[in-house]
Amino acid sequence: MDRKKYVIKQISIFSENRPGRLASVAQALGEEKVNILAFSIAEASGFGVIRALVDHPQKAYEKLSSLGFNVAFTDVIAVQMKDQPWGLFEIAKVLGDAGINIEYSYAYSGKKAAVLILRVDQVDDAIEKILASGATLLEYSVFH
Repeated sequence: MDRKKYVIKQISIFSENRPGRLASVAQALGEEKVNILAFSIAEASGFGVIRALVDHPQKAYEKLSSLGFNVAFTDVIAVQMKDQPWGLFEIAKVLGDAGINIEYSYAYSGKKAAVLILRVDQVDDAIEKILASGATLLEYSVFH
């Protein structure tokens, strides 16, 4: 099985936590016609980390780096889950039972289903266990 088709390149942007920084990121991506599909912001000691799924990660990386932002790629997976009570539990239990740690996650509710974006410590094992459970992983191509 080609597990690589399920690995999604998330961009992580490290920036000072101050007014206008998110607008600067959004403007830069807009100028490059890069669409933000999902994002989250985490804060720690005056700095923020913006994690985003975009339709053109390389273009986003190049533009933001050229503006002085510290940008990195992270491999994540996207799991389609039931958009109802117990939907999150089902996915979290599969991974927990397999000894796979969720380092962080964020989610969005789409038109057809909710989607959970996961950063895990064992990507290949997580893909295998999630597929074996009958859950649906979104392919990388969905985000491009």
